[in-house]
Amino acid sequence: MYRFWDGVRWTTAVSRDPFTPPPGAQPYASPTDPRHPDPQHPDPQHPGPPSAGTRSATPRTDRRRAVGWWLAAAAVVVVMALVIVGAVRLGRGLVPWASPDGEATTQVCPPSTGETPSAQAQPADGRVHGGKLSFPELAEPFGAVLPETEVPFARDTHQQLVLVQSNFDGRGSSWVATVMVGDLFAGDGFFTPQDGSRIVVDCVIGRFYGDAQVTRHDVRNAATTIDGHDAWVVESQLSFDIKGLTTKGERLIVAIVSTGPSSSGIFYASIPDTTPELVEPARQALAGLTVSG
Repeated sequence: MYRFWDGVRWTTAVSRDPFTPPPGAQPYASPTDPRHPDPQHPDPQHPGPPSAGTRSATPRTDRRRAVGWWLAAAAVVVVMALVIVGAVRLGRGLVPWASPDGEATTQVCPPSTGETPSAQAQPADGRVHGGKLSFPELAEPFGAVLPETEVPFARDTHQQLVLVQSNFDGRGSSWVATVMVGDLFAGDGFFTPQDGSRIVVDCVIGRFYGDAQVTRHDVRNAATTIDGHDAWVVESQLSFDIKGLTTKGERLIVAIVSTGPSSSGIFYASIPDTTPELVEPARQALAGLTVSG
């Protein structure tokens, strides 16, 4: 949203369009504009020139106001430049998505907190814990429980992986099947389960597949309850074509669970199409999800 400078102060009204003043905002009236409170209006019955004092004061007043407007304009340009620089620096965090009414908008993909959860914090109870959520530990071929700190939408996350294709790009990158739980990182606000699921899925599509075009087909996108808590589950089939990668798609499962008055937990799974036998274990992990605390 944008505010406007009226020559004295920032307006209280705001607008989505920086080129259209918001409702109630008055256009600026220059000192020579009849709408301006200071202009000199000669008396039609006494058309003589204004006094010398008036003539000398008026140019100074006009110039001072003009300089003020140039400074205000420069300040706005600086502010807009800083906003643009910030957007560029956050470039990978700006994820476009389509709202339910079809309007294109922009949603911020929250940055990783950089926190490093300790694997030793995992209770020896045969479950994988992340935040207040946990699921039964998966058997082989899923590996040991590992912390995950690179996802941009969660913290205190732990996961189990299966290596699907190593060094697919010739630069040491590996493609894996993942099942993960953690706290949903909500930034400055709190996401409802439905809003959280939308943001996470769009963040995944916008950041996890490089420059590849990703198509999405939802198999499930609905409200539910998990261990007695409000939740929203999305299961989608994603399709893409990444150079060097054998799989051309994968099954994505995201569940956002309300774990408290102002907190949410996340369950996330991605299973490549080349390992379809791992989809059912991921669904079983979701079915066994519980909330603690």
